[in-house]
Amino acid sequence: MSDQLRTIFARGRDLVRPAIPKRWRGLPTVPVVRLTGVIGFSTPLKPGLTLSGIARALDRAFAMKPKAVALAINSPGGSAVQSHLIYRRIRLLAEEKSVPVIAFVEDVAASGGYMIACAADEIVCDPSSIVGSIGVVGASFGATEAIKKLGIERRIYTAGEKKVMLDPFLPERPEDVEHLKTIQREIHDTFIGLVKQSRGARLIGPENTLFSGEYWSARTALGHGLIDRLGDLRTVLRERFGEDVRMPLVSSERGLFGRRTPGIGAGGLPWPGAGLGLGSGLGAGFAEEIVSAIEARAIWARFGL
Repeated sequence: MSDQLRTIFARGRDLVRPAIPKRWRGLPTVPVVRLTGVIGFSTPLKPGLTLSGIARALDRAFAMKPKAVALAINSPGGSAVQSHLIYRRIRLLAEEKSVPVIAFVEDVAASGGYMIACAADEIVCDPSSIVGSIGVVGASFGATEAIKKLGIERRIYTAGEKKVMLDPFLPERPEDVEHLKTIQREIHDTFIGLVKQSRGARLIGPENTLFSGEYWSARTALGHGLIDRLGDLRTVLRERFGEDVRMPLVSSERGLFGRRTPGIGAGGLPWPGAGLGLGSGLGAGFAEEIVSAIEARAIWARFGL
């Protein structure tokens, strides 16, 4: 082909290109998966994260032959098991597809939220993001004195002497508390090992600080090596992959009545009446959802949010 023909073809391509949809232009693509909410909460008033809720979105994102996959994370933590399952699914997909993963932290990536962020090859935060809380917590209450004053008699029947360990209506026993703390230490050790494996030599500072359960602003977390840089999703991706990079939001599949599966997409509380179990009383189901929403709100409140 002569130089003149090449010039004509190049000019024609430049003229036609603006009319071609971006997805057909061969532009770099970095799909964005939003991971928002308390981990392990899955009822309508608990807009949280579970592996079952996000698995399809992750599969779709990695199947787009992207330059990278971006995770927009905003979670104060929750279930240790669900956090680890989500972490493992992201890492398996990244390794299988040979696609880098970049996590962008919004308000908070704490506890299980930070565990999920560790699935990324790079963690980027807003300067005011909250990061860390690498620890394990369990909470209950004791009501033994209250039920005595109310004249209530506790009746419980079990097969297995340890079946009612830490029952809030029975006196607390030191051996039961120690058993719980042993389990917590095991889970904490797993969490610590995961962070060390993910962050490696980037971690800076004494372990009794990094893994104490404390949390920090992003600027301090950067100094500890818990994150890689400060920035925001749009700016970093354009800087990395060019001004024309496509950043499609990969959301969950539509569920019953067109509602999205909880845990992906924007936060907020869906209509409380939806999703109540068949055969359950509306009042009882609604009350349960309200209590769950209060619990979720309390978890966010730990970080001043």
